[in-house]
Amino acid sequence: MKDRVGFNYEQEIERLKELFGFDFVGIALVQSPERGFELRWSFVTGNRNERYRRITLQSGKGLAGLVFKTGKPMFVGDVDNEWSGDNLFNYPIVATEGLKSFGAIPLYKYNRVKGVLLVGYRTGGKLTDVQFEKFKQEIGEEFGPFYNKEMVNDESD
Repeated sequence: MKDRVGFNYEQEIERLKELFGFDFVGIALVQSPERGFELRWSFVTGNRNERYRRITLQSGKGLAGLVFKTGKPMFVGDVDNEWSGDNLFNYPIVATEGLKSFGAIPLYKYNRVKGVLLVGYRTGGKLTDVQFEKFKQEIGEEFGPFYNKEMVNDESD
């Protein structure tokens, strides 16, 4: 997440949506410490309704909270085959937007996760491993560095 002048998240997520043909693209950003570091979906495109605005997550809760906490991407190729129906309760953005195939990556700033970028389709099996890798390579410059957790310097060493 770059602090450069003129960067437009809305424009960039719309560009990614068009480039890959995603049904939904959203960015959840960490709120201030006064708000308990909760995550909120700040920028979205392709949404069905405005319910995403009411979703707030703590670290480790929901899709964004899990990616935020672990610092690792999450990929689900087909929700219907990989998850049970009661599992959707734990992932409100997936249920609300009817996502059936999605991937989410952590966005870093100063070696800390500051947000989560989610892309998905409303058709199962549409997002493939190969396409998800291409997507991860495409977003690097626009949103700041994307790292696998292993690439981030562990300050405990």
